Amino acid sequence: MSIVAYERVKLARDNKRPTGSDYIKNVFTGFMEMHGDRFFGDDPAIMAGIAFLDDMPVTVIAIEKGHTAKERAYRNFGAPSPEGYRKALRLMKQAEKFGRAIICFVDTSGAYCGSESEERGQGQAIAENLMEMSTLCVPTISIVIGEGGSGGALALSLSDRVWMLENAVYSVISPEGCASILWKEPDKAKEAAESLRMTADDALMLGVIERIVPEAGIGTADFYRSLKRELKHEVLDLQEDPDLLQKRYFRFRKLGEYAPEVTNLKNEEL
Repeated sequence: MSIVAYERVKLARDNKRPTGSDYIKNVFTGFMEMHGDRFFGDDPAIMAGIAFLDDMPVTVIAIEKGHTAKERAYRNFGAPSPEGYRKALRLMKQAEKFGRAIICFVDTSGAYCGSESEERGQGQAIAENLMEMSTLCVPTISIVIGEGGSGGALALSLSDRVWMLENAVYSVISPEGCASILWKEPDKAKEAAESLRMTADDALMLGVIERIVPEAGIGTADFYRSLKRELKHEVLDLQEDPDLLQKRYFRFRKLGEYAPEVTNLKNEEL
């Protein structure tokens, strides 16, 4: 069995890979970060604020993992708490009020699952983001730049357009978690990664995303310049669409439709 999918998982987790703050720094100008959810506190795992995409004001929300050990500990390794999702939602509603497009950068193995997060309403915070994002009247674009894990990623991905970087992954569970549940053997993560259909190629084929962003020159000025150009073009197109909400609704309603040509399952595997 090919291990290509698990190789992509390792690339998505690479410490040298650009994180959300790198994209904010290099794609946008004048970023003004905002803090707090107005309920409990601030979550460093999610950076959110207002910036300019060339001359266009936009709201930017990014899950940040950090690069060094100290940064990663401060950012809780990119595992957002409820206050992070509520902060993101507060900024989204503000963007809707002022007619700003919303651009999200997703990179998380999943939402933080500690008891304190559950006590503060982690599930409800994610559910509210999904509900509110489905009705926002401004263009929304989400880009999976590394790991897109479970509801923690989906909470910032119910958008008009969802893109993935070439070596990013997007899945309901990590390969290790899947292997532990199905086979009770975490070392079967490679097989699990293949079965989960978590690569960008799989997501594009299944209609989960609209575009794969090539990683040639990732982290260079040319890479960020190209991404900026594509983002601006997409935002301008979405702003001209009078049926934005209806198309977003049908985009997500059609996910999961039975399609024999892409199931690729043999009878003995069922």
